[in-house]
Amino acid sequence: MAGNFWQSSHYQEWLLDKQEIELGRQKDLQYLRMVEDLQKVHIFFTNYIQALGGEQLKLRQQVISTAIVYYRRFYSRNSLGDVDPLLLCPTCIHLASKVEECGVVSSNSLVVKSRSLVRQKYSGIFQQDYPYKSSQILECEFLLLEMLDCCLIVYHPYRPLTQYVADLGQQETLLPTAWRIVNDTYRCDVCLMYPPYLIALACIHMAAVVNKKDVKTWFAELSVDMSKVLEITTQILDLYKLWKRYDEAKEMQELIERMPRPKLAKSPSPTEGVKSKVSTPSPSK
Repeated sequence: MAGNFWQSSHYQEWLLDKQEIELGRQKDLQYLRMVEDLQKVHIFFTNYIQALGGEQLKLRQQVISTAIVYYRRFYSRNSLGDVDPLLLCPTCIHLASKVEECGVVSSNSLVVKSRSLVRQKYSGIFQQDYPYKSSQILECEFLLLEMLDCCLIVYHPYRPLTQYVADLGQQETLLPTAWRIVNDTYRCDVCLMYPPYLIALACIHMAAVVNKKDVKTWFAELSVDMSKVLEITTQILDLYKLWKRYDEAKEMQELIERMPRPKLAKSPSPTEGVKSKVSTPSPSK
């Protein structure tokens, strides 16, 4: 791992601006049409990773969060039609389990748990059983590594969050609320756009408002760009507004049917990789 965030590939390669992210999503919007609908799709598959990693595999939250960042990085530069999210989600967990050194989750276990999750929790959304094999997860991992350019170390807001809250002396009051808000931020783009310490500060700011704690003096003493903290806060509040309107059971089946989906071609040779197996269908009129 790099000595600090500022020397890392996370900072140097993977802090994106809003225009770059929007440009990478134009292809998907030909199918889903509304930005809000695409956001709902990504919220759904982020929740899928959380359920697979947490409920099914009992992984640490940091492993799950790293997998979500891989997922969001991939689709910031690729279409949903390039690789099925149902294949990419367990692949991201497989890679994150290696990088976070928590004990590698085998591809076979991921297939078994994905099949169980689809049957138990998402049978009303997916009209078939989990369709992928362990060999396809391993192939997809090579594509994911190539797209990430092997920039695998992810810095999360959890460490600066605990340090800041300790400095405030508000561990019992603010930390539980701020920690939950940090977990929620992975449903939007802030993890792609801002340094983790700024995300942590935004979550503390929101937790203080929720718990009616006055932290104005503490924030005034920080040498940080408060305009960025407020930008992050606004994005998180927008996420919560969308999430409140979002009815997964009623909306997701129709949204997934509208998604661009890869069309599997004949199996390639091992050197051709996964992406050569898929082509994107034309948008329906």
